[in-house]
Parts: sequence; structure tokens; C-alpha cells
Amino acid sequence: MPKYFDPHIHMVSRTTDDYQNMAAAGITGVIEPAFWQGQARTSVGSFIDYFDTLLGWERFRASMFGIHHFCTIGLNPKEANDLSVANEVLDILPRYLVKDGVVAVGEIGYDDITPEEDRFLAAQLELAKQFNLPVLVHTPHRDKIGGTKRTLAVIREVGIAEHLVIIDHLNELTLPLVLDSDCWRGHSIYPNTKMSEQRMVALLQQYGTEKMVVNSAADWGISDPLKVPKTGQAMLAAGFSEAQVEQVLFHNPVDFFAQSGQLDKALVSTPLPIDQRRQWQDNSALRGQEPVIK
Repeated sequence: MPKYFDPHIHMVSRTTDDYQNMAAAGITGVIEPAFWQGQARTSVGSFIDYFDTLLGWERFRASMFGIHHFCTIGLNPKEANDLSVANEVLDILPRYLVKDGVVAVGEIGYDDITPEEDRFLAAQLELAKQFNLPVLVHTPHRDKIGGTKRTLAVIREVGIAEHLVIIDHLNELTLPLVLDSDCWRGHSIYPNTKMSEQRMVALLQQYGTEKMVVNSAADWGISDPLKVPKTGQAMLAAGFSEAQVEQVLFHNPVDFFAQSGQLDKALVSTPLPIDQRRQWQDNSALRGQEPVIK
């Protein structure tokens, strides 16, 4: 079975059963980007608690099932429009960007493509330059072509090295725009929207595997945390070799985020040892179940 790495999944929204199923499907590691939780946060303290959860409880919970957990930290584009909170969040980001397990600034980018989103995208790209970190960029659900073009323009205005940027949620219309840059190419596979496994396979057949990255972007909506291995199955069925599957679904995302210096490919190539007797701040994910040790 190929090994897999999901470089964009919001596990704080998922159940512990999902971790079990992901591990059984061959996923050895995940990256959890900071994102909008479905309801606007009204104070910077809410962001602090959320960022701490990504660095603490979620990393621990993943380890209970042998999965390496990393995160990206940033102010998401939707909440960049609330200036009463956004400026304070920007001020606290530097303290988080130096934490263990933080492999990028993100997810940042556009939602409605407002002047405020422009400002905070540029500011966070500058932070990525300052801390020598990669960047995960969210392209908008509306006006994807215009948003992707504007994203590339701001990247060039700020002057961050393009090989340190992954532009996510691409599709058949926006991928060609990114192919003209040195940015990495992210694709989210969803049950009914964004990309499907079959559409992703067609893009790989047309454009090749270089810098191509696939994720589930699973969150609190209708989504599937097994979309990365399901894409692998679709690739194998279409005639791709197991080595090509691992290149796209393991090596490419790991190589991109390893540029942070916080992710070791040799380490994440195998699952973590499991000792479910451990606790996080006196808490366990087991809820009375017999602990597994292996």
C-alpha cells in the first residue's frame, strides 16, 4: 500500500474515528491549517485558544493513532475583513510562527477580494519572508480566476520566493495560471464541490506530477478525510505506478513543507509509535476504551 500525507485537513472539525480510519488507509501525517471555523471569532483571545489547540491537543490526538501532525498559522481571509480583531491577530502571529510543528504561514489569501484582504495577504507574506517559512494560500470560492491572478500579483509585489508558496484549491481553470509561476500547485478533493478524484487524475495525465499536491481539505462541512488515499486508488486504476502515486500524495507535499525546517521526511515516512496511556493536560481521547500500545 502506498503511503500518504494529507497536507490540508482541519482535524479540529473531525472525529477521533477519522484519525483511526486515516491511519488504516496509510496516512502517516497531516498538516492542519488555521482557518475560519464557521462562525466569526469576536476577540483575539479566541484565536489564541484556537492556535494553542492546533499546537497542543490536536497534535496529541493525532499521535494517539500514529499520525504525525503539523499545522500552519495565519489569519484567514474571511476574518481579515474584521479590522477590530484582525490587527490584533497580526500582532500575535510572530510568537506562533517560531513554535515547533508550525510548517508555514496560512491559510491566507482571498475570500471576497477586498482591500482589507489585500492588506493582510501582503502583510502575512512579509511575515513569511521574515521567518523564512513557506506559505499556504487559499484561493477564493468566487471569482477564482480573478482571485488567483491577484494572488500571483501580490506574491510578486511582496517578492517572496515563489518556490516557498503553494496556491491551493486549484481547478482546471486556475491551474494553468499557476503553471506559469514557480509556485506549488494544490488541489482539494471534495465529495460534491471543488475537485473529484477523476478530475484530479485527468489533470495529472495532462500536466504531469511536478509540484502537484493533493489534499482533502476536510472540515466541518460535507467532506471526506480519506480523499487523499481515494485519489491514490484512482491514480492506480488509471495506470499510474505506485511510485507516481507516492510522489504526488506523499513526497510532493512533504518536500514542500519540509522547506520550513520543521518537517523531517525520514521521520514522517513511518507512523509514530503508539502509546495511548499518555494524556494531554490530564485528558485522553479514549473515553474509557482500552489503551493501545504498539
